[in-house]
Amino acid sequence: MPELKNLTKEKLAKGELALGVGLRQARSADIGKAMKTAGFDWLFIDMEHNAMDIDIATQIAVAGQDAGITPIVRVPGFEHHLAARALDGGAQGIVFPHVDDAETAARLISYCRYPPHGKRSMTGALPQLDFKSYPYGETAKMVNDATLIVIMLETPEAIANADKIAAVPGVDVLLIGTNDLCMEMGIPGEFMHERVQDAYKTMIAACKAHGKVPGMGGIYAPDQMKTYIDLGARMILSGSDFAFMMKGAREQAAAVRALG
Repeated sequence: MPELKNLTKEKLAKGELALGVGLRQARSADIGKAMKTAGFDWLFIDMEHNAMDIDIATQIAVAGQDAGITPIVRVPGFEHHLAARALDGGAQGIVFPHVDDAETAARLISYCRYPPHGKRSMTGALPQLDFKSYPYGETAKMVNDATLIVIMLETPEAIANADKIAAVPGVDVLLIGTNDLCMEMGIPGEFMHERVQDAYKTMIAACKAHGKVPGMGGIYAPDQMKTYIDLGARMILSGSDFAFMMKGAREQAAAVRALG
């Protein structure tokens, strides 16, 4: 059987850190190659918090896979077509935000896995397979095995249900959206708060119990990130194109202005 690789999924299976970069401003296919050169493992192609459409997201995804960086799309909601179109267009993974319970997680997983592990509709040749045709059974197994599904926990309710969500077959990663979790807890921006650390401990314990991968998003100061990486977080959203651009732009503008 031909082999389809998901490089990030392979790193996570070995217990290694997998570093992702959020794409908020990028609109061209060369961003995958650039972020691969910068040292990242996966693209967080974000369709929730910007105006990026499915056409741009999938073009970035196809080019990203070819560049050796895993393209993962965060869809903006739970509708079936959002995940299905992203996967059919070239994504190697889906991030579902704002999942609070196991029942929702199971329904979302069914959109992304071919039978017998879900209800994803079979289509023709896929970009992930270089548009080569294989027997449907082989295609289903290869793509199921190489697709990474990330469930975001962003409320206290989700944290309380972490063990049940982690037990859902087909879930690969639980990733805490720390910004929204802090907001929901009434402690905005307090990423090192004891309640946040307890939430991470709960999520990581659930992942260990069910053989899933713990993830982290929303925390970008290295000293704070270290706390949660030391606890066990492995799939790490490490920053965004917009933040990197603004940091570099501010530093350069200040340095040049100081010359006069």
